[in-house]
Amino acid sequence: MTGRTSRLHRVRRLVPGRVTRGPEGRTKRGAQPKVVALGGGHGLSASLAALRRITGDLTAVVTVADDGGSSGRLRDELGVLPPGDLRKALAALCGDDDWGQTWARVIKHRFTSEGDLHDHAVGNLLIVALWEQLGDPVQALDLVGKLLGAHGRVLPMSAVPLELQALVKGHDPAGPEAVTTVRGQATVALTPGEVQSVHVVPEDPPAVPEAVAAVLDADWVVLGPGSWFSSVIPHLLVPELLEALQETKARRVLSLNLAPQPGETDGFSPQRHLEVLARHAPKLALDVVLADEAAVPDRESLTEAAKRLGAAVELAPVAAPDGSPTHDPELLAAAYDRIFRMHGRIGPWR
Repeated sequence: MTGRTSRLHRVRRLVPGRVTRGPEGRTKRGAQPKVVALGGGHGLSASLAALRRITGDLTAVVTVADDGGSSGRLRDELGVLPPGDLRKALAALCGDDDWGQTWARVIKHRFTSEGDLHDHAVGNLLIVALWEQLGDPVQALDLVGKLLGAHGRVLPMSAVPLELQALVKGHDPAGPEAVTTVRGQATVALTPGEVQSVHVVPEDPPAVPEAVAAVLDADWVVLGPGSWFSSVIPHLLVPELLEALQETKARRVLSLNLAPQPGETDGFSPQRHLEVLARHAPKLALDVVLADEAAVPDRESLTEAAKRLGAAVELAPVAAPDGSPTHDPELLAAAYDRIFRMHGRIGPWR
């Protein structure tokens, strides 16, 4: 037994008994689905804002490779996990009542000054303060979630801050065919040239056990939308987390972006996103690929790419009606709900 396999075996013992599952491991009619959403940044926030509308059993597993802005400064100065994407996930899980919306605004508030506090987000400072007080990032995030009245749990994907590195073709305009190593999530997200692949340093980072346990115990796992190379694929570069994604009995949904991201995925078709994902995790199978119907010019090619991953394609109007490349929470919630009902092992959840 390898060290990695033995670690995953130990994590399995953290998974609680499923009181809502029947003798075949299926969720009983009427129970809410256990959903785990993976990603980072605005893409994960959009997914969480939708998912919290259809289930009360929701866990976010968040990338920890951010090295820009307030998060990067705190990471460099204090050696902590970057808190920014964790804060965004918590804000997305805040309720629609006065309490939830007030706290959502507070933790997103950024200071404007001529000094060291400039551009720091209140939520980042709060999270880091609790990390230092409690010495346990998971316990601290649970406490912040309780304070905010969050409709779900937020977990980091790894216990250590990661550096994202990418192989980029044409990063230097003077050498369009040269392949360069680009370091740092903030740099990768805006890189000119064509990203060939990404990896993380350290190369075998430890997963947070609670995140692995949540994936193994889920009914549904949702990956994406979000920055493909810097928010979505990094989850597949944490070995224990990838192994859990491959072994879980949960159904797996991949939610595609509404448009290519400038720099990182310029010129990518929807099917190209799937091909890149498969290169980084060739053994990972999917069940459903969700895309906005207006963002898929060639449904046949996307269907073929999804089929190679074992998935069906579901097209639905999920974009904001103002024409911006952002997801509408209500429309995305309706799409997820329909997928859970149509592709689940049982009938309606409610």
